[in-house]
This record gives sequence, C-alpha cells and structure tokens, in this order.
Amino acid sequence: MRLRASGPCALVLVAAVGLVPAGGAAHAADPVSTVTYGEADRAEALAYWTTDRMRKVGAAIDEGRTPAGQKQWTGARMAPVGRLFFVDEKGNDSWCTATSVPGENGSTAVTAGHCVQLPASPGNVHSSMVFVPGYSEGRQPHGAYAVRAFTMPRSWEQDDQGDVAAVVLDPREGRRLADAVGTLPVAFTDKPGGEVTLFGYPGTSPQRGEQLLFCTATARASEDHGQEVGCGMGGGASGGPWLSGFDRAEGRGTVVGMTSYGDSATESRTTSAEVLGPLARQVYDRAQGM
Repeated sequence: MRLRASGPCALVLVAAVGLVPAGGAAHAADPVSTVTYGEADRAEALAYWTTDRMRKVGAAIDEGRTPAGQKQWTGARMAPVGRLFFVDEKGNDSWCTATSVPGENGSTAVTAGHCVQLPASPGNVHSSMVFVPGYSEGRQPHGAYAVRAFTMPRSWEQDDQGDVAAVVLDPREGRRLADAVGTLPVAFTDKPGGEVTLFGYPGTSPQRGEQLLFCTATARASEDHGQEVGCGMGGGASGGPWLSGFDRAEGRGTVVGMTSYGDSATESRTTSAEVLGPLARQVYDRAQGM
C-alpha cells in the first residue's frame, strides 16, 4: 500500500497557467523529468495554505491507531524535516513529508515521487504545493515555502518506476531554505541503509499528521523498492527521510532513503523505500542546480 494522506495519493491534472513540464520526444532520452510552476501558481499556493487549512487537513482521514513503536520526536531540533502540502486529483487537501538537503541553490528538499506526480501518467502533477519545515501542531517556525519546480525519474513519470523526487523552493522573505533551517546530507550508496531512523508525519491517530513521529529499525533488501524496515508508518509519512548514523543529541543523520510504500494496519507493519543509487543522484543533481 502506498502511503497516503487524504484519500488516494493520486495527483492532479493541472491546467494552471505557468505549469511547464519538460517532457516530449526531444527529452525522451533524458532520465530526469522536470516540472516548473509559474509565479501566479506559487502565490496562489501560499495564499491557499492558511494555518487553519493545514490543521484541518488530517481531520477527514482514518489511518487507524499509531503503532506503539512510533513516538513523537521531542529531541533535538529537526528543522530540515517538514510537511509538504498539496491538493490531490479530487480537489482534496493532502500532504507528504520532505527534507531540506544541500544544494547549489540552497533551496532543495527530497521526497517521494508519488508526492509530486501520479506514476505512469505524464502531466498528472500536484497543485498548490508548499513545504513547511519544522511543522508541529499548526506551528510554522520557519514559515511556508512555495514549490517552484520539481524533478523526478522519467521512469516514474512514464512507467511507475523510481519513487523519488526533489522539490525546489522559492526563498522566503529573502532567505533560502537551507539558510533558514539547515540541511541533512544525502548518500547515494545504491544499497540498503543498515540501521536507520525514519521520520514522518503519518495520518494515524491521535496525531493525524500534526506531530513529527519516528521509529528506528534495520533496513533489509527488498524486491519492490530496494529496502524495507519493520516499522509501518501510515499515510502522510510518504517522502519522509530514512537517516543513517542518526545522532539523537544533535538531530543529525544522513538521508539514505525516502519513505515510499508502507503498511501500518496489519501485523507485517513494514515500510519500503527506494535504494538511492545513480538515478536518484541524477534527480537530486538536476534539482539542486536549478
């Protein structure tokens, strides 16, 4: 089951002025797809996502009870991790999780491919996307950042393969994302991450996406996406970071995966992520240079 927030995590066919997919025959050989949003779209997104709307988005979902192994993070500052809000294909408000990472532009965050684009459906992208780093129970300590572009594997856009993405954010009040909240490094090892700590904003109860939750487990190889752990986070945690070498005192670790699929409702309670290899590196490189 792909992790979901408000209803199916299928995305929106956007006809808004300023949305520019870099697709077509001329780009068929390019392994990375890019979509950009116009200035009017970004302004609309910021106006749309009021604090009240953010707090209400989890009220209509029922992901079941939060598993006992997941706890609210109350330790060191985790400002690079936050909620990625959007509107889905049915016009429903929804969200994923994303993480600020280093980049030449100082404005890059990584998440899951299905958090930005309906797989195997060119043009079906999310609308009204904003990233709120450090979100907690309605509080936005660093404000909201409008998504101006995103990158993903062309194989995700065309064939449902490679559930990773990177979003590029507008500066806020003259400050770039990395300058405001810091970053967590990314490692492209092309293998499972070993002992990892997962973070996300799942829609399970009683949190309903309002709190950053975490769990720690050992990643093992899996057939579907490359790696999985015995910790089933609910919908809304999609795109959340898998951190290797996590230092609890400092709130630091290295991103070695982003939550893709999971199951928090059955005894298996597993969560999967793509192994970050050469293709994920290309997606990241394209975004952090924009």
